[in-house]
Amino acid sequence: MRSLDAARAVCERFHPGLIKELKEIPYAERERPGSPVIDLFRIHGGVGLLIPGEYGGHGASPLEALRVQLALGAESPSLVAAVSMHHFTAAMLYSLAGNAGRLTGAQTDLLHRIVPEQQVMASGWAEGRTAQNILTPGVTARPVQDGYLLSGAKKPCSLSHSMSLLTASIAIHDGDVPELALALVPAGAPGLSVHPFWGNDLLAGAESDEVRLDNVFVPADMVVRAGADDPQRLDDLQTAGFVWFEMLIAAGYAGGAAALVEQVLDRERGSVRERASLAVDVEASLALLEGVARGIGTEPGDEESVARVLVARYAVQNALPSIAARALELLGGLDFIRDSANARTAAAVRALAFHPPGQGAAAEPLLGYFGGGPLVLA
Repeated sequence: MRSLDAARAVCERFHPGLIKELKEIPYAERERPGSPVIDLFRIHGGVGLLIPGEYGGHGASPLEALRVQLALGAESPSLVAAVSMHHFTAAMLYSLAGNAGRLTGAQTDLLHRIVPEQQVMASGWAEGRTAQNILTPGVTARPVQDGYLLSGAKKPCSLSHSMSLLTASIAIHDGDVPELALALVPAGAPGLSVHPFWGNDLLAGAESDEVRLDNVFVPADMVVRAGADDPQRLDDLQTAGFVWFEMLIAAGYAGGAAALVEQVLDRERGSVRERASLAVDVEASLALLEGVARGIGTEPGDEESVARVLVARYAVQNALPSIAARALELLGGLDFIRDSANARTAAAVRALAFHPPGQGAAAEPLLGYFGGGPLVLA
């Protein structure tokens, strides 16, 4: 299928050989707990996709990143769900690095090591939520000499077993109003532990277990603070990260649905009209996401960007289950009987609905925005 072929070509340019190696692993092996797919992602330079060239990364554009996600989603829903967390974290952190004087020397040194050491970053930020959630983080920070003691938990936390670094949002209570901050926590820090949480066979390779922090010490120079000169900076970047996350996660699940449609077309299943109708529907979803990617600036934190990505995400979310079900039906009963891979992919695309914010939670804010008011997501 032309759109998937184009996406695979982009993925091959950034991560040569990755798609080929993923295809060589049986689907059940790719999607199981302890799957090798995250290691393959790391081996093939996946960590640096959105990291600027001056830090050793690829500096991919939003459209290129979307197409890589589409290609990976066609092969492994678990992988694309997991690495979406790394990529949107990278997009935020390196935006801070580009703001002169914002990071300490130790923080800048760490960011220079991410690509050479292929360090995967897990997110203790609020997944897919805008400012309200991150300003009331689930991790508390208690000031101590030379740093902070962090306590709390993130569940589920994708990449929990493969991460080198956890980025955790915290609130520092130095004055009357809590200050938003970001802690950079090594995976091996004393007091950080990983516990079973994910119980579904679907997406089990994403390593979405619970990460707990029990009085984990983080030096002061590994905490990124907003600063009095620009108190909204981290808040704005969280909103920008929200746009990145919604686009990338939707693209990953769309890749799974597109892979099913591709099989229908390749095998010439169903009538010409049925195949064309299915292809049109999946291409419409991809076009919506590409429109968002083409409109993203360097820091897409404005209301219009948030509204645009939510409209695309929910339209795609509503379309994918029908597309996947129709593709599965056209592929036929023998395909269903002989191998569970396509049925599992069709089921996995439904998980897009479970990433926050849910449609119900966003309905009233979107209606207010469509009517001319501000977009305020709780």
